[in-house]
Amino acid sequence: MRIRLDFNNRAHRQRIKYVVCDFVMSNIAWFIYNIVRYQMGHVVGYAHLSNYLTSKIVLLGQVFFPLMMMVTYAFSGYYNEVCRKSRVQELLTTAASAAINTLLIFFLALINDVIGVRGMDYEMIFILWALLFGWVYGMRLIITNHATQRIKSRRWTFPTLIVGSGSAALAFADKLNKARNSAGYDIKGFVNIPGEAPVQGNPLPCHDLKDIQQVCDNEGIWELIVVPTRDDFQNTMHAINHLFALGLPIKISPERFNMMQSQVRISDIYGEPLVNISRSSMSDSGKNIKRAIDILVSASALVLLIPIYAAVGITIKLTSPGPVFYLQRRIGFHNKPFNIIKFRSMVQDAEAAGKPQLSSDNDPRITPFGRFMRKYRIDELPQFWNVLKGDMALVGPRPERKYYVDLITKRVPAYALLHQVRPGITSMGMVKFGYAKNVDEMVERVKYDLMYLDNMSLLNDLKILIYTIKIVFTGRGM
Repeated sequence: MRIRLDFNNRAHRQRIKYVVCDFVMSNIAWFIYNIVRYQMGHVVGYAHLSNYLTSKIVLLGQVFFPLMMMVTYAFSGYYNEVCRKSRVQELLTTAASAAINTLLIFFLALINDVIGVRGMDYEMIFILWALLFGWVYGMRLIITNHATQRIKSRRWTFPTLIVGSGSAALAFADKLNKARNSAGYDIKGFVNIPGEAPVQGNPLPCHDLKDIQQVCDNEGIWELIVVPTRDDFQNTMHAINHLFALGLPIKISPERFNMMQSQVRISDIYGEPLVNISRSSMSDSGKNIKRAIDILVSASALVLLIPIYAAVGITIKLTSPGPVFYLQRRIGFHNKPFNIIKFRSMVQDAEAAGKPQLSSDNDPRITPFGRFMRKYRIDELPQFWNVLKGDMALVGPRPERKYYVDLITKRVPAYALLHQVRPGITSMGMVKFGYAKNVDEMVERVKYDLMYLDNMSLLNDLKILIYTIKIVFTGRGM
């Protein structure tokens, strides 16, 4: 575990560098802008520049606005990945963050500075953007270039496992090791994919897939690269599904990714191009905003719906024996199990036989009040607690029990890719298809969830939520 902690500390130190430098540079940029404002005549009532810069309103702004800028930087996703950054993406992200901060500052503090000359107003807005962008981006570029040079020169490396042990895996590892400019991969060994014959004479250790958790812990593995020898879709997806639970980046070469029926997300450009299949196609800023919305909405719902929760709970207790809530083990983000919480809509011990059973329209296990709840999806309301905890999202593929996950994955191996994202209270599959009554219908619904994965966006989430609200109010939940 010591190696793993060393690399986590490196990422932590790198993130601190970016955060501290962003805050300092934002302070400098805002301070210089205040000097420019004064010199260009946008501030009146102060005899000298020093009187203005030491005034209470300016000192307050010198604290508030840089902190506000830091919130924008965090939501932009800039601090999500700190060790290996794309400098093009860094440029675009910094420019966009500076533009957003400029507009926020203008409408919060500068709109009263206007002097009636539109050209001068635009000039001041551009000066503010240029200062915020120039100072912040300049220091970011220095830090990023320093890290990139250390990676290329192999002074910074990241312990990596190749998932695959055939000739293609060995050739790929040899290609990475011989690259003139290193991408930072330090190959620690290989992992057998079921059904694949390992190459004899491999100088590095070759591990079984079932032992990969222990290997990752012992070696401090940073990421995984999947390199199957042949296009064995079934076994490759089985291996990938097993890897999600590790919570590590999972990458695969583009030519082997074409079998997975999903859009490509290239993560390495200057080195060997690889597709990161452990991350969805949504941008880092989109993910941060999505999670912030999930927290805000679920926390508000849990408070505002207390009267409804109380009324539903009392009705359940009065109409059928058993507990108010029902916990069920589901498979969620990164293939990790969690307990989904619902209002109980069936009789107690509905699956006493032990084998999981899907419900149908005329299922005798559903209580009369449970049928009403399922029609309007009231039974799903406690899942706002799952969202607040981070087990789920408002919108995402519906989570299933492991029994059904295994059945679906055998028929649709690409189903494993849905574990890239948090499951949702509602989904495109639920909106377009509804509840599934058998495995065949579950397979049909998966097609919509895979479509959602390829087209994840905040706008599509909003559309799905609107359609879900319509379904709830029209009673088309079952």
